[in-house]
Amino acid sequence: MADKKWAVIAIGGNSLIKSKQHQSVQDQYQAAKETAHHIAAMIERGWDVAIGHGNGPQVGFILRRSEIAAKVEGMHEVPLDVCGADTQGAIGYALQQNLVNDFQDRGMTKNVATVVTQVLVDKNDPAFKNPSKPIGSFMDEAEAKARAEKDGWDIVEDSGRGWRRVVPSPIPQKIVELPAVQTLLDNGICTITVGGGGIPVIQDDEGKYMGVAAVIDKDYASSLLARSINADLFLISTAVEKVYLNYNTPEEKAIDVMTVSEAKKYMEEGHFAKGSMYPKVQAILWYLEAGGKEAIITDPAHITDALDGKTGTRIIPD
Repeated sequence: MADKKWAVIAIGGNSLIKSKQHQSVQDQYQAAKETAHHIAAMIERGWDVAIGHGNGPQVGFILRRSEIAAKVEGMHEVPLDVCGADTQGAIGYALQQNLVNDFQDRGMTKNVATVVTQVLVDKNDPAFKNPSKPIGSFMDEAEAKARAEKDGWDIVEDSGRGWRRVVPSPIPQKIVELPAVQTLLDNGICTITVGGGGIPVIQDDEGKYMGVAAVIDKDYASSLLARSINADLFLISTAVEKVYLNYNTPEEKAIDVMTVSEAKKYMEEGHFAKGSMYPKVQAILWYLEAGGKEAIITDPAHITDALDGKTGTRIIPD
């Protein structure tokens, strides 16, 4: 609809965990409440919002519980794709409840829904031949090699800290539930989707979907969502107020605005770490190069100020 302003907001899974002392479900709920408050303020300004979120720490907790429980007779481990589905429900629940409560405080009538979302990946994606994403608990060498033989796990030694399972991180190709998400957004419903990057699925020779043990980057999936719904704004909510050049060095410098060309130059110069800011900037470039209008990177507390151009890092087309 022409009169709607659509934004996709990507929230980091780590943003729900403030510290090692605040990892409980209750702590995560309170962190979700803070983030939801800032998103509600944005929605009050007239934005229709789709929300993606990370789930790395939460999946790690489920896997750890699962591994411990499996030692008890009659219990079983939870497959990775099902862990993703579990976190979509739990994190979605925390966000949607807090959003609705915040809307009530603002005198707004607004509905929120969480969609358990599958995201299609290419079964021939090169990532499947080069698993690189560590998941689950640390193991000693004997246990790791036993799991590799018994369950077909790919394992690596992790910086002298022990052995871990690694899985592929393929590029998202299609949001399976996109028609449902689009219908919700068209009807003014704030929609939480592609949680954790989406549940990774492939298609067999008959076109049937099946889950795979993989992890999709949540920023890449949120970028795909922003492109798929023709969002007016793609906002990545992360741990820092702005993006920096020479981050954590004496020459550190905040970026207020950068163009696509400038962002590419900074990426080539190695300013953005592969495990943190690089995928965020790459996700935004894909969105802008596909016709997107504007993107912002900032932390939850500064979302409103960033929308007003007072802070955050804006990335715009050339």
